[in-house]
Amino acid sequence: MTTIVFFTVAAAAPETVVGGGAVSGFAVSGVTGIPLGYLAIALVLGLFAIGYVTMSQHVENAGAFYAYIAKGLGRVAGTAAGGVALVSYLLILVSLVGGFGVGAADFIRQLSGVSMPWWLLAGVGLAVIAAMGVLRIDVNGRVLGVLLLAEVAVILVFDAAFVSAPSDAGVVLDTLNPAQLMTSAAGVILVIAFTGFIGFENSTVLAEEAKNPRTVIYATYISLAIIGGLYSLSTWAMTVATGPDNIVGQAETHSTELLFVLAAERLPGVLVSVGSALYVTSLFAATLSFHHVCARYFFALGREGVGLRWWGTTSPRTAAPAAGSLTSTAISVVVVVLVAVTGLDPITYLFFWGASVGALGVLTLVLLTSLAVVGYFVRERDHGHSRWRTTVAPAVAALVLGVVLVLTVSSFGTVLGVSEGDPAAWALPLAFLVVLVLGAIWGAALKRFRPVAYARIGMGARAATVQVEQEPADVH
Repeated sequence: MTTIVFFTVAAAAPETVVGGGAVSGFAVSGVTGIPLGYLAIALVLGLFAIGYVTMSQHVENAGAFYAYIAKGLGRVAGTAAGGVALVSYLLILVSLVGGFGVGAADFIRQLSGVSMPWWLLAGVGLAVIAAMGVLRIDVNGRVLGVLLLAEVAVILVFDAAFVSAPSDAGVVLDTLNPAQLMTSAAGVILVIAFTGFIGFENSTVLAEEAKNPRTVIYATYISLAIIGGLYSLSTWAMTVATGPDNIVGQAETHSTELLFVLAAERLPGVLVSVGSALYVTSLFAATLSFHHVCARYFFALGREGVGLRWWGTTSPRTAAPAAGSLTSTAISVVVVVLVAVTGLDPITYLFFWGASVGALGVLTLVLLTSLAVVGYFVRERDHGHSRWRTTVAPAVAALVLGVVLVLTVSSFGTVLGVSEGDPAAWALPLAFLVVLVLGAIWGAALKRFRPVAYARIGMGARAATVQVEQEPADVH
């Protein structure tokens, strides 16, 4: 269970979210209620997790959302969800690669005064992750665990310093005022906060590799509690240090260095340097974690014949999804090269935009999964679970998530920080609808032309039994 918790919380990347995602959110969107958003999303996802982990006891598949939706809403819906999952997680992966490159370049410049191109350091990080991506999951878990414990400790020290030495406004709770969720900024607050929770579902992605499947349940709840509490506390502490009215201006001025600028005013320089180093390792840990998630989604789709069969290839030495890992690395390299060549700002257009658009896709998947839980247990009546866990909680979660999704799409231009009428505000959300439709068309095509592959959708490790049972007749 410890390894799964480390992967889940490391994917959420506490210092990356607090020092990078939240600060970028303050600066780009201009809203101040992000600390409240983390608490609200933690509660919503806690409700969602009730049905999610209940279904995890019946479905074990490395492509969690894809498999759950296939089981609950049908195989065609499953292939549509598989496409959205791949696009979403790849966007998040490449956003973290960009953030790592910039963070590493800033850290080296602070220490030595030497300026290095962000894309070169991003490439170095990708090379290391490519090597680690084909190792056993428990090896990576130990690495993530050490880095995670260190960064959480530093964040808590920073929080204590911020609250003990507040701005002239004092220790106030303005950014935690629930009234902010009743304003037009609610959608912006919630989607930026949701971005910080992407990765909480990693517990079920790794379910096939857990020794005891019930550990997935505990790992999910523990991870949500840690993530929600830490994010809300730490972002609130930053607003205490700057003053609620000044957090946006300070974030615009200092960008992702704001956390360390505030810390440098209150703490010894050596501790701030350690925090800066851990910010870089936090980005690395998150990138490594999402690399594993992408590799396992490729593996799940390849194993079941939905994608390239080569994606289902594993390492003969470690059993890790080698082909999926190589594919994830190759796509990341291509995106980094494109951003570097075009000269786009990697923080705005790769780190923040990539994570925000990816979050929109994952939010859509979470909503569909809530509906899938209800659909699955309506058909599978002999399950031994209460109606609360199988119907009521996931149905209420779906309703709340639907509201969050509508608010998110309607205010997506503000999330991205673009002017009113900018095509990015509607084109990027619309792209996911296109992916959903194309995925559904592919599922229908599999049903018509490749029925054996269609029958494997969502089967997970049992996909091979479909081949054994149905393909011999074709051979003879």
